[in-house]
Amino acid sequence: MPYILNIETSSTNCSVSLSNKSELVDCVEADSENYSHSEKLHLFIEEILNKNKLKFTQLKACAISRGPGSYTGLRIGLSAAKGLCFGLDIPLISISSLKIIANAVKFRGLIIPTMDARRDEVYSCVFDSRLNVKIEEKPEIINNNSYLKIAQKNKILIVGDGQIKCKKIINPNKNISFDNKILRPSSQYMCNLAYEKFKTGDFEDLAYFEPKYLKEFRTH
Repeated sequence: MPYILNIETSSTNCSVSLSNKSELVDCVEADSENYSHSEKLHLFIEEILNKNKLKFTQLKACAISRGPGSYTGLRIGLSAAKGLCFGLDIPLISISSLKIIANAVKFRGLIIPTMDARRDEVYSCVFDSRLNVKIEEKPEIINNNSYLKIAQKNKILIVGDGQIKCKKIINPNKNISFDNKILRPSSQYMCNLAYEKFKTGDFEDLAYFEPKYLKEFRTH
């Protein structure tokens, strides 16, 4: 069975899940504003394997969120994942943090996952209902008219913790809605995305892979 360990540390949510093919087996996570990833991540990895009576050697791949997000969180997640991949001789899979957020919802229209990037900025991108990228991920300053142009012809759902900022700033529009149940990326929504990459052999180079920060100066 192709067990994959999924690690998501791009936000305040330290999240680890175990999947068998594309199906979620288990998930352990804790959301803390104190960014406790360095203390919790390795404990969560051991906990989820012990709880499901699996050995490290039974893992076939390790998947991580590649960013954007917290500089510190992404570095901690990548360090743990690379250590496992080197030690177990298994491949590394990376998935966009924004795509992980978008994968948590089903919506007939355009999905805009957002992550708070400080001040009036968010990291965002635009997906269609099948998670095809329509607008590439980028940091952008939110103003009164953000997303209104694409809302003229499309229903839009804004998710992620950046939506809090968007609600306050963007002018109301009947085609723009929000889902405040989906605020931070969780590894439980990485399973099918990771397995698709596993099947096609879409792996990262362990020696050279770096997170995609989008903004280098963000430390949390």
